[in-house]
This record gives sequence, C-alpha cells and structure tokens, in this order.
Amino acid sequence: MTDIDLQDTDPDEASARALTLIESLPWLRRFRDQIIVIKYGGNAMVSDELQDAFAADIAYLRYVGVQPVVVHGGGPQISSMLDRLAIPSEFKGGYRVTSTEAISVVRMVLTGQINPQLVAKINAHGPLATGLSGEDAGLFGGRRRGVVIDGVEHDLGRVGDVVQVDPQPIHDHLAAGRIPVVSSIAPDLDNPGHSLNVNADTAAAALAIALGAAKLVILTDVAGLYADWPRRDSLVSHLTASELRAMLPRLESGMIPKMRACLDAVDAGVETAAIIDGRVPHSVLVELFTEKGIGTEVAAQ
Repeated sequence: MTDIDLQDTDPDEASARALTLIESLPWLRRFRDQIIVIKYGGNAMVSDELQDAFAADIAYLRYVGVQPVVVHGGGPQISSMLDRLAIPSEFKGGYRVTSTEAISVVRMVLTGQINPQLVAKINAHGPLATGLSGEDAGLFGGRRRGVVIDGVEHDLGRVGDVVQVDPQPIHDHLAAGRIPVVSSIAPDLDNPGHSLNVNADTAAAALAIALGAAKLVILTDVAGLYADWPRRDSLVSHLTASELRAMLPRLESGMIPKMRACLDAVDAGVETAAIIDGRVPHSVLVELFTEKGIGTEVAAQ
C-alpha cells in the first residue's frame, strides 16, 4: 500500500499518464540493454532546470535497462571563460579556432568544470555516472584538421577529428553498471603530449560507431533540421541518409557538423540518429519513448 489518497486522484489525469507509459512499451522493449550515445551540448546547459531534467532523463534510461553514454561539449561556457581571460574567440565553418593558449582553457572547462558538474547532477539520482575524458585510457585518438570554406582550406589550430576509438573503457564502465560521461578532448596522435579540441558532435558519432550503438541523439538549440530555413513550417521530422547527403551542402554552417555526425553514424551502421531541441525539458525521453518523437531523425532507408 502507498500513502497516496486515491480519492484525490483525477481519473482522467491518471488514465493519460497510464497511456503515456503504455506508449513507451515498444520502445522500452526495443532499447532495453542497447547502447544509446547522447551528445549533450553547451546550449542545452543554459539553466539549472534544463540540466536537472537532462540528468533525470539519463538516470531514467539507466533504471529502465538502457545503457546511455553521454558525450558533452560546452561551447557557451568555453566562450565565456575565453572572454574572461581576454582570449579571442573565432569560428570558421562551424568549428572553433583553437590556439595553443585556448586549448588549455577548453580542456579546463570541459574536463575540469562541466564534466564533474554533469556527473554530480546524474548521481543525485543514485551512484550511476562516472566522468571520463577522451584522453583517458586511450579512448580517443585525434588528428588535426582544417576546414574548407568556399574552396579554400583554413587552419583551425589545435582542432582535430577523432580518428581512432578504443571502446573497451566504455564497455568496462557499462559492464559495471555505470553511465560514462565523456568530455570531447582527444590526444594528438601526431604530437604526443598535446591535446586537441574535437567537435563533440563528431566525437559522439565516432563513439556510437565504435560501440555499435542502437541510436545517436544530438541535443542542440533548434527544433531540428529545416528544409528551407528560416521557414518554421519546413521542419523535417524524418529523412533518409541519401536525402540528408543531398541537403548537406545547403545547410547553415552551424548545422553541418551535427548533420554530418548523424550521417556518418548511420552510414557506419548505427540504426538511427537524431538531432533534438535540448531547450525542451525531457526531450531525450520524448525522442526515445514516443511514437512521434521530437526533432529530426535520420535513418539508413
């Protein structure tokens, strides 16, 4: 028995809640014991309420038998710290140009500030989460990259791609019942002892591929992919990899890394990838456990 006074329960409200739970049943069955990689972006961290809702979502996934793996960025927090230290911020093609001076700040903010804060939020629901960096236990290996804008190659400094992933550290934590929370920093394979700022979207995709994840979910600060931005009625809820590949050259620069990450993941065998609005509380659960979902989902076919 419980202490709830059933006479005070609205039957319609109770039925609506029950229907929501029933709607989630096939998705609970689908994702149970499956790995879901979730990229948590800085723009979804803008309030304590959103952080708490995200942490609750991740804990919920773990308690219902899903194996969530979180990869986080921290763009706004990095920009704020760079401003405080009077270090200029510059973006090219959707990527942050990262000087030798700036990489120390990026590393400090991601691994020393955001990661332990997120771990603590999740662990408010139980001793579940553990923090990792892409530099830990050989998890990531990176290589410097530039970006091509209007046919011209531009240098990005200490920015790289994840070109090597050893999924064993993540599997070890999952086997121990933990939720790995990974910051998007990687060692530079060509310059031992140096670190690279790797885009968290592409890092999450590389990790999802290496883990054989069932789904990649990327939280961002828009409702999804728009076929004809800024027309709000052109939101695309579902598209195939070939359709996305055709759209990619026309996208806004900030969306390109996110949609490229989705495409790379699906092309490499991840069943589906989605970008969802991280400003909506509990958007992760809506995407995973409802028929309609939220945002834009990419599938192979």
